[in-house]
Amino acid sequence: MSYVIEGQTGQWEIVVGLEVHAQVVSHSKLFSGASTTFGGDPNTQVSLVDAAFPGMLPVINHACVAQAIRTGLGLNAQINLTSRFDRKNYFYADLPQGYQISQFEHPIVGTGTITIELANGETRSIGITRLHLEQDAGKLLHDQDPTKSFVDLNRAGVALMEIVSEPDIRAPEEAGAYLRKLRQILRYLGTCDGNMEEGSMRADVNVSVRKAGEPFRTRCEIKNVNSIRFVMQAIEAEAARQVEIWENGGTVDQETRLFDHTKGETRTMRSKEDAHDYRYFPDPDLLPLVLEQSWVDSLHAALPELPDAKRARFQQEYGITFYDAGVLVAEQAVADYYETVARGRDGKLAVSWVTGDLFAALNRTSTTIETSPVSAASLGKMLDLIADSTINGKIAKEVFEDMVETGEDPEASWNARACGR
Repeated sequence: MSYVIEGQTGQWEIVVGLEVHAQVVSHSKLFSGASTTFGGDPNTQVSLVDAAFPGMLPVINHACVAQAIRTGLGLNAQINLTSRFDRKNYFYADLPQGYQISQFEHPIVGTGTITIELANGETRSIGITRLHLEQDAGKLLHDQDPTKSFVDLNRAGVALMEIVSEPDIRAPEEAGAYLRKLRQILRYLGTCDGNMEEGSMRADVNVSVRKAGEPFRTRCEIKNVNSIRFVMQAIEAEAARQVEIWENGGTVDQETRLFDHTKGETRTMRSKEDAHDYRYFPDPDLLPLVLEQSWVDSLHAALPELPDAKRARFQQEYGITFYDAGVLVAEQAVADYYETVARGRDGKLAVSWVTGDLFAALNRTSTTIETSPVSAASLGKMLDLIADSTINGKIAKEVFEDMVETGEDPEASWNARACGR
């Protein structure tokens, strides 16, 4: 996709790389047995390890490691059989240890790729640089008292996967497509719920601009953006700011910035740290993480069918279009519902009912596919009534509306109508 900014000195190209922090789906934290359930009362899900009491030692969570490997496999990425945890040293009130246990030089997952689809039908491959495991920090609360800040350590120690892209993104729309595709893959895998509102998936956005053919110029990082729409807006705002600086003869300083979505602008947070500022060194309390290839292979064999493969299969097996298949596989629950309806029936007719009448009913009744008043089995039975000419299309619409209102089986609804209900 071609996206340029028209400046006084000509056209400028946007260069974007994303660092996505995805909270691992697990019952306990990365290095402790404390619960990861969202919404608990402050500081009720904190172990002595999370609170950094003296003498407390971390113990790696096997399930979190498996989730990271499954994610790497889902991203067609290299799985590193030997990786290492490091200490990233910095002081902040929500980090009791004074350091974060992360991975720096030796991550658990190496290079991979994501294929994105754009609105104009184009596809692009976005490179993945790495995926590493790290523990989350706590959360500061500034609105509980007029003069004090409070800290909630429930999130401290929760396992995160930091998924770093190559600087391959060239437009806000591409960034949005990348995040939607990544979230879709994570949800299919069951490794992250992708809920950006609850903070279980958030993005740091690295933005720079350049003239066509130039080397990369200085980038700025926009921290903790928690919606896809805001990511796209932040890229536009930051790129425009940088173009204005360069064209006025200035230079862009490498720094960390925040995005103010109400004003549609970015503002300085702090000067950008380099790796040496964090004084990384291997965590002395944790041995290198060494994996058996046979275990990785067993995880790979157990992966679910992922969106791209499911989309291709739906097209082939059910004779539906690329677009319709894309709509159906966007959410795994929708894909599963459709396949139950379509199996052994007219796939195109099933698409029409699922994406038309059913979606309209869900929207009208403010329900989801999981809580649909019409089950997939019931909708399939209704299509059978159409196929054997028991009912025609017009009557089917009426029967379907009865099913939405009453939750009745289609045969019961049709019999009631035939009897003059």
